[in-house]
Amino acid sequence: MHKEFISFVKETYNTDDFIPLHAPVFIGNEKKYLNDCIDSTFVSSVGKFVDQFEEEMKRFTGAKYAIATVNGTAALHIALLMTGVEQNDEVITQPLTFIATANALSYIGAHPVFVDVDRDTLGLSPEKLEDFLSKNTEIINGQCINKTSKRRIKAVVPMHTFGLPLRIKELVTVCDKYNLDVVEDAAESLGSYCNDRHTGTFGLLGTFSFNGNKTITTGGGGMIVTNDEKLAKKAKHITTTAKIPHRWDFEHDMIAYNYRLPNINAALGCAQMEKLPLFLEKKRNLAKKYQTFFENTSFTFITEPDKTTANYWLNAIILENLEERDNFLKETNDNGIMTRPIWKLMNSLVMFKNAQTSNLENSQWFEERVINIPSSVII
Repeated sequence: MHKEFISFVKETYNTDDFIPLHAPVFIGNEKKYLNDCIDSTFVSSVGKFVDQFEEEMKRFTGAKYAIATVNGTAALHIALLMTGVEQNDEVITQPLTFIATANALSYIGAHPVFVDVDRDTLGLSPEKLEDFLSKNTEIINGQCINKTSKRRIKAVVPMHTFGLPLRIKELVTVCDKYNLDVVEDAAESLGSYCNDRHTGTFGLLGTFSFNGNKTITTGGGGMIVTNDEKLAKKAKHITTTAKIPHRWDFEHDMIAYNYRLPNINAALGCAQMEKLPLFLEKKRNLAKKYQTFFENTSFTFITEPDKTTANYWLNAIILENLEERDNFLKETNDNGIMTRPIWKLMNSLVMFKNAQTSNLENSQWFEERVINIPSSVII
């Protein structure tokens, strides 16, 4: 089976050369916009392309406000600050995620609490969250308090794994019941929808990433989206060193961050946004080919959950066990096809080994079996 897969991928990508997991594609106005940016001399955090990129993200996602940042981790960090997360608060998230999710809340001095994911979405489970909250928390003076740690739980950060939308509407309903703000980690899900609503727009705030391996890229870059005007203005202010606008004076009114996306990166993003519909179409075509290939095998190709549209950012398969997974990884990588396992669970990392968790049986099951396979756009 491994040999058949290797041959299939090489045939699909029409090459015998090394095949990466997810490479960027530049087929539009990238060089033109970069040259325009260089000619303007506005290559840092001020320039027309930053504003244009934010407008394009608002249009595409349907959010009222968008604030560009230097990367997705910075976007998540600021979004959590906007909810009022403070040092020694707790933030609930999923253990099956990229390290940035847990890092961002740790920058504030908050403590992660890890709750399990669903088998059909790989995202934070509304039922398991409800179960954890009902057994481990109480509402005191309108705040959700962890009965074990005595700390305030302020926010919940679900992550749309590999661009597969989780059951976000149900999860927000649970969070509303316990007075918890939702910050969606939509870093991987640009172009993914629950029914007809874009991921990242269900919570109080949502965040995206435009790293070099994402569906579109700005080299590095991120975005905060929200429908709350007050939070949007504050997020823009705090990511721009809290400088009070003035033609020449340097007045800052709070400790803040230099997190604004440079104009030269935004120029790249504007060109990529023009090709986003095409990229999404091509990625869906590739996913269909993989689904057909794996239909009569012992491997399971992960498809979009019911009533959702996934962007199929990274295609993934489920193998029978850990030994099968490791054999597959070795053989494919030995033959020039980049595959990778899913992340190690956050609670297994030394920084978070003492974090409180729920029963993580689904996350552990996925950790032993899931592999990402080449997902670059084929033009």
